[in-house]
This record gives sequence, structure tokens and C-alpha cells, in this order.
Amino acid sequence: MSEESVERVRVAAEAARVASRRLALLPRAEKDAALLAMADAVEAASERVVAANADDVRRGEEAGTRANLLDRLRLTPERVSAVAQALRDLAALPDPIGEVVRGSTLANGLQITQVRVPMGVVGMIYEARPNVTVDAAGLGLKSGNAMILRGGSAAASTNAALVDVLRGTLAERGLPADAVQLLEGGRDDVRALVTARGLVDLVIPRGGADLIQTVVTTATVPVIETGIGNVHVYVDAAADLDMARAIAVNSKTHRPSVCNAAESLLVHEAVAEEFLPKVLAELGGAGVLVHGDERTATFAEQAGAAYDAVTDEDWAAEHLALEMSVGVVPSLDAAIEHITTYGSQHTESIVTEDRSAARRFVAEIDAAVVMVNASTRFTDGGEFGFGAEIGISTQKLHARGPMALQELTSTKWVVQGDGQVRA
Repeated sequence: MSEESVERVRVAAEAARVASRRLALLPRAEKDAALLAMADAVEAASERVVAANADDVRRGEEAGTRANLLDRLRLTPERVSAVAQALRDLAALPDPIGEVVRGSTLANGLQITQVRVPMGVVGMIYEARPNVTVDAAGLGLKSGNAMILRGGSAAASTNAALVDVLRGTLAERGLPADAVQLLEGGRDDVRALVTARGLVDLVIPRGGADLIQTVVTTATVPVIETGIGNVHVYVDAAADLDMARAIAVNSKTHRPSVCNAAESLLVHEAVAEEFLPKVLAELGGAGVLVHGDERTATFAEQAGAAYDAVTDEDWAAEHLALEMSVGVVPSLDAAIEHITTYGSQHTESIVTEDRSAARRFVAEIDAAVVMVNASTRFTDGGEFGFGAEIGISTQKLHARGPMALQELTSTKWVVQGDGQVRA
């Protein structure tokens, strides 16, 4: 990596450290007021942000970017308002800093408490999702962390406009603008950020498999891994089929370009003949291309759905588009085995009225989120009531599932005595 990138990250991280110490002392009222001011400023700058975003989208279209990725990139006035609302939702949430996790008084009279504290300086590396810029800044402020953001080049104009608005709002309120910084260099800046051990406390990558693996394998800074979403809906023999159809279609078509959209549909053979013609007709009507197994082919033809034969690559793919792999399985065991083989430990859903089957699915499926009779689209920090999210962790250490305020904290032990010494 270049010396210029190393120096740029060093300067940013040292400024972020100073800012983080100020943030750690802020009372909740001051943080919440700043969040509300940031929300108002983002909304007031909507025309400017949408214009910058239009430049990014135009460049993406000229470069032949896929439609699903352009959807992730695109901001409309309505989407800008939703981004601002996420900041307001954060302001309404409890402040995690200072929360007592546990505590006790020892026999010798020492009082010990474990309390939540900020991580400090957090690096966020992400692709063409400009809403992440605002979500990360808001979550960082509320949890007392300074954020160093490195968004994808596809959203460079949008991110620059948003960060300028956020930094300006912080400065106007007498808060450190360096609590939110944007790295605009190339890949060398990413490498410098993820290897800035001692300067950066935590790195969170959010994006495609290649980005995440690159960060995980090269970082010397601790990483919380967010994973891809190869998400399944399994329709059990005891499913309410009308419910199952609604869940499968919503999981796939509500917003197919996001990580909690379903990529595969598994159907128990006992209900396949009744269920598949109806669900495939609805999926086909929504423009979904079905990658089906042999038993699905006849039903797809009857339903008039676009179809091709499923491959192992299809089963393993995060399509992020109007495509869905569909297959018939002989049992709950077979469904669990299939999901274990191809799933990404993100979100899995079972539709069933059999409580025993539901309990087994919940117990045996290894995923950050397991749904019973619900759309996979609910795996989301906002939907869970966490406000915004910084990502969905598929690892098992510290944070798993939608990552919000508490996941951006560590803890410290506070021990209070009145002169005790150890014998």
C-alpha cells in the first residue's frame, strides 16, 4: 500500500480518536438533539443529495451496472426522507452507554459493575448503499463512536454530499466534525484502514462476498463479519398454504436486491402438487425467473413462469435479483440438510402449523435469524425496533444478526472500594 494512504488513514484515525473521547462524555440529551438536527439537515438537503445521487446512477448505467445494484444505489426524495427518519428513530431509543450489564457486592465489600462503553474508532467499509453512510454516522454518534467511512466508488458523489451535510451539522452544534469522516482514496486506503491496528478499534465490512473476504483475510484490526444472504423459505407438509404463498412471494419480490430477500424456496413433497402451481404463477407474474429441480419443471410450465434447470451454483447463489431457486424435498430432515449445505447463516424461514417441526427447525438451523411463519424481509434493524442497523452479522462472536447500538459497544468493569487490599 502507498505511504500516502497510510498517512491519510493515520491522520483520520488520530482525529477520530480525539472526537471519540468527546463523544464518550456526551449526555443522551445532547446526542439525541444532534441526531434530530442531522435528520432535519439531511431532509433539507434532499434536492442536493438526489442530484449528486443522479450523477452516481448515471455513471453506473453508463458502466453497465446491473439493475439490482442500481436499485441499491438509487436515492429518491422518499428514500432520503426514510434515511432521515432512521436518525429520528435512533434518537428515540435508549442510550446504551453507561448501561449496567451486571453487578454485585463481594463479601469484602467491593462493589463491581460491568457497564457499556463505546468501542472508540470504528471503520466502516461498504459498497453502493448510500443510506449506510447516514445509518453508520447516526449509530456511531448515539453509541459514542467516531466513524471512518469508506463507501464504494459507485456512490462517491452521494456519500460526499451526505457526509458534508452531517459534518456541517455537528460543527454547527459545537460537536467534533471528525466524528464522521469519509475516506475517498482507492484500495490502498482500504488496506491501510484495515491494518491500522492501535489506531482503529474495529472494522465492519458490508457488501458482497469478495469485499467481506478481502477484509477478513487482510485485516489486523478486529473485524465483525457481515455475511451474504443466501436465504431460504421452507414450506412444510403442515403449512397453511395461503400463508406460505404470501410469505414466499413477499420474501422474494418485496425488494429482491437486498440481503434478506429469499433466494431459494423448498417445498415438502406432500404439498408440492397443490402449492407449487399457485406460488409459481404468482412469482412468474412478478417477473421472477425460476431455477427449478426436475419436479418443479412441470409445475413451472403449468404456471407460465420463466424457468431453467437449477444447478449447484444456483443453489449457492445470492441472486439479489428477480431469480429464485425452487425445489421439492421429501422431508423436514432433507430441508434442514439442504439449508445446512447451501445457506449462509443469515436468515432462514419455515412455514408450518406443526409446532414440533417449527421447534426442530429453530433448534437445528444454524443462522443469525430463524423465522417461523414470517417473511425473511423482517431481518432488519429497523423492523426489529433497533432503529437503523450497521449490518447483519453472520458470525458468532460478540454480535450476531442485525447490529445496532448495543453491538457497537464494549464493556468495562468498574470496581469501587473503601480501602480494601488483597490478603
